[in-house]
Amino acid sequence: MNRFATAWAIYQGLLLEAIPFLLLGVLIAGLARWLVPQNTWIRRLPRQALLAPITGALMGFALPACECGNVPVARRMLASGAPLGTAFGFLFAAPVLNPIVMASTWAAFPDQPWLLIARPLGAFLIAVMLSLTLTLLPERQLLEQALLSERRMNQPLSRYSLLERSGGLVGGDGNQTSLLEGTAVTTDRPTPRQMLEQSSREFLELMALLVLGSLLSAVVQTWLPRSWLLAVGGAPTTSILALMLLAVVVSVCSSVDAFLALGFAAQVTPGALLAFLLLGPVVDLKLVGLFSVLMRPRAIAITTATASLGVLLIGQWINLWRL
Repeated sequence: MNRFATAWAIYQGLLLEAIPFLLLGVLIAGLARWLVPQNTWIRRLPRQALLAPITGALMGFALPACECGNVPVARRMLASGAPLGTAFGFLFAAPVLNPIVMASTWAAFPDQPWLLIARPLGAFLIAVMLSLTLTLLPERQLLEQALLSERRMNQPLSRYSLLERSGGLVGGDGNQTSLLEGTAVTTDRPTPRQMLEQSSREFLELMALLVLGSLLSAVVQTWLPRSWLLAVGGAPTTSILALMLLAVVVSVCSSVDAFLALGFAAQVTPGALLAFLLLGPVVDLKLVGLFSVLMRPRAIAITTATASLGVLLIGQWINLWRL
């Protein structure tokens, strides 16, 4: 009975921590669509293979949200036709490269300046690496079907035929003219009511996935005590692997994970500590469900494997340097 009570408490804590950021992300995505016509800024984003993810990663400084809040924003970017590299660079880097997370890391570890540099730099490198890896996949193998259809409707006809857009033209001469001219489909600015309805649907859809992910994380945390993972905290390699697994299991938001890490920082190697702070904002149990509105299962698996490998290598390098 105590375990069920513990699982319920963890579940409530994860939801209460994540819901405000999820709501913030949905609101930002909705306001961006209403205030700024999508083609105004989408056209200005770089599309070069390396510059695109770098730009997306640096955009993370503008959004004070954790990984839950970045999912709806990244989805809106992808649906509007933003370069894949830019959207994914933002998705994976913004959970760390934002003012709140950087300030919380400094507040938790003011006496470890190396960590204040290594965390944002490591997050930046991981985001660029993931973006470059994912953009090697064709869009039809990378993006979730509904998102792919919406994205193709906002692409020039020169890139996707009418059949590939997964939908026909139903009335509206203006849109037909736009398509025949080979330009992206544009829509009028939505009314506040339309924006509210769309944002509400998006929030409820993401909320359902967040509930399932938080429940899974709570169950795993309850039946897999953290003490088991921290018991190997002194070994260079196993400590990194253990803290990576812990980051995936606890699924705590990046805005507060530094304070959680502070509680066991003295028991683990420096590389393991950094690995915990790098992997959690990119891959955890509650994010798996949220990622399903962006990517297909194969792409999610590639993201998990690539991020884990990158974090492991960074952690090993830190241990060689600091130990």
